[in-house]
Amino acid sequence: MTHYHMQKALLLATTILLLFSCRQTKQTAETVYFNGLVYTVNDMQPTAEAVAVADGKILAVGTSAEIQAYVGEKTESVDLQGKTLTPGFIESHAHLMGIGYNKLEIDLMYVATYEELVAKVAEAARSAEPGEWITGRGWHQDKWIELPKDAVKGFQIHDALSAATPNNPVYLAHASGHASFVNQKAMELAGIATLGGENIPQEVVGGEIIRDELGNPTGVLVERASGLVSRLIPKDTPERAEKALELALQELAEKGITSFHDAGSGQEVIDLLQKFKEEGRLTSRMYVMLSGRQPELIDTWLQKGPLIDPDHMVTVRSIKLNMDGALGPWGAWLLEDYSDKAGHRGHETMPIALVGEMAEQGLQYGFQICSHAIGDRTNREVLDQYEAAFAKHPEVTDHRFRIEHAQHLHPDDIGRFGELGVIAAIQAIHLSSDRPWAIGRLGAKRIKDGAYVWQKLLASGAVISNGTDAPVEPLDPIPSFYASVTRKTLKMQPDGGYEPDQKMTREQALRSYTLDAAYAEFEEDFKGSIEVGKAADFTVFDQNILEIPENEILNTRVVMTVVGGKTVYQAD
Repeated sequence: MTHYHMQKALLLATTILLLFSCRQTKQTAETVYFNGLVYTVNDMQPTAEAVAVADGKILAVGTSAEIQAYVGEKTESVDLQGKTLTPGFIESHAHLMGIGYNKLEIDLMYVATYEELVAKVAEAARSAEPGEWITGRGWHQDKWIELPKDAVKGFQIHDALSAATPNNPVYLAHASGHASFVNQKAMELAGIATLGGENIPQEVVGGEIIRDELGNPTGVLVERASGLVSRLIPKDTPERAEKALELALQELAEKGITSFHDAGSGQEVIDLLQKFKEEGRLTSRMYVMLSGRQPELIDTWLQKGPLIDPDHMVTVRSIKLNMDGALGPWGAWLLEDYSDKAGHRGHETMPIALVGEMAEQGLQYGFQICSHAIGDRTNREVLDQYEAAFAKHPEVTDHRFRIEHAQHLHPDDIGRFGELGVIAAIQAIHLSSDRPWAIGRLGAKRIKDGAYVWQKLLASGAVISNGTDAPVEPLDPIPSFYASVTRKTLKMQPDGGYEPDQKMTREQALRSYTLDAAYAEFEEDFKGSIEVGKAADFTVFDQNILEIPENEILNTRVVMTVVGGKTVYQAD
C-alpha cells in the first residue's frame, strides 16, 4: 500500500471513529414527546413538534424527525397525537391546604341561594355528633340568585341556619376568605352576645361583627372578627392534614399545575411539605410565602435566612402580608366611599407601617415581600412603603416585590408597578366572577379607569403573574386563561367582554401562567419555558388554547401533567 493510500485509509478510519464516537456520546432520552403542537414560550423558538427529556431536564426541542435521533432502546416515546404541550402551568397565588380542606368540608362554592346553603349544612348536621363542629367554605352572597328579604347590610342573617343546626356550632368561610357566617351555637361559644347580653364584644380591630338595627349579631363576621369563632374550632390532627395535602396535590396534578405559590402558610405546612418531599410524595413544586399573621414565624426565618431548595421542590423566600379585605364584604380599602355604601371605605387589616418595616427587613435578609392589596388606597399605600424601602436600600436591585391581586388601582398608581419593578400577581378569574357586581361597589368610572387593568400594567413594564386564589375560585387554570383573553363571565357574557381594551393576548396569558410566573419566584432560568437545560415540566391540553375559537376554550381539558420528566397525571 502506498503512503498516499495509507494516509487515505487512516483518514477514513479516523472519520468513522469520530462519527461513531459522536453518535455514542449523544445522550439518549429517557422520554420523547412527539407529534404534538409545542408552545415553548421561548422567543428564539416559539413552536416545535417534539421534546426529548433526560434526568428531569429538557434535552432537545425540535421536529418529530429531529427528536427521533435521541431515541434509544429504553426510551419511552409518547405520541401526543396532535395535542398541545406547553410549559408546566404555575399557579402563582392560591392556598394549598385550603384546597385540600375544601374537599374535606362542605363545599358551598356553587350554592345558588341561602336556602340551598342551609339545606347542605342541615344535611351534614344530621350525621354529626351533638357538639361537633360543622365547617364549610365557598358561599358568596353576591353570586346567589337573590338575597333573602331580611338581609342586613348586604348579608343574610343566621336565623334559618341556627334553626336547622341547634346542636352543632357552624363556621362557614366566605369564598373570599375575608368573612364568615356562623350560627347561634357558635356565637354563644364565642361570647358574641345578642342585645342585652352582658358580654357584647367591643369593636374588633381590623374587622366587624355585623349587627341588625337592634344591635343583634346577624351571624356574619367580617375580616378579623372571624377569629372570634375560628379559634375555637378544634385543631386538625396530623392525619387529617396529610389527607388534605394529598387531596390538594391530586387536584394540582389533574389541573395541569406543576408549580404552586402558596399564599401564606406556617411552619407546620412547610414541615409537612418537606416530609412529602422526602417520601417522594410531592408531585408539584412549592414556593411558600410565610404568613405575616405569625410574627414569631417571620422573626425566626429572618434570623436564619431563606430556604432556596437546590432540588427546586420546596422553597421559602417570601413573606405574605394581608393588608386589606375583599370587595364582596366591602372590606377592600378605598380612597373614596363605596358607591353602594355611603360613608364606608373599607379598612386596612394590618397597620400599613408594617409593610415598610417588613420591606426593609426583606431587602436586608433576602426575602421577597408579597402584599395583599385589593382596594386602590391599599395599593397606593403599599407602593409608597415599597418605594421608601427601595430608596433606603439602593444596593438591592432585584427584589421582585409583589402586590397580590392588584385589583383596583388609582390611575396615578398604575405606572408605578413598572417604574418600581413591582410584580402584579393577578387572578384573572376574579374578573369573570366579580365584575358583574363590582361595578355596584365602585361605580363605572373607577371600574373603567383602574379595575383589572392588565394592558395598562403591562404597558408600564410590569410583570404579571396569573392564578386563581383557590379555593376562593376553582383551581382550574382554563377559566382564568379564558377570563384573561376574553374578559367575560364563564357564561360568556357580555359580548366583546368587559373593558375589552384590557384583554390579554393569548400569548401574554400563557406567559403569565408560565415564564412570568416563574420570574415571580426567581425561577425563570430553571423553568417556565421549553428550552434545553430547563426543567421538564409540561402541561398537555386536548385543544390548542392559542388558536381555537374563544367560545371553545372553556371546553379544554388537561390530558397530561409532567413534573421533572415524570408523569404525575394522565387522563383516562
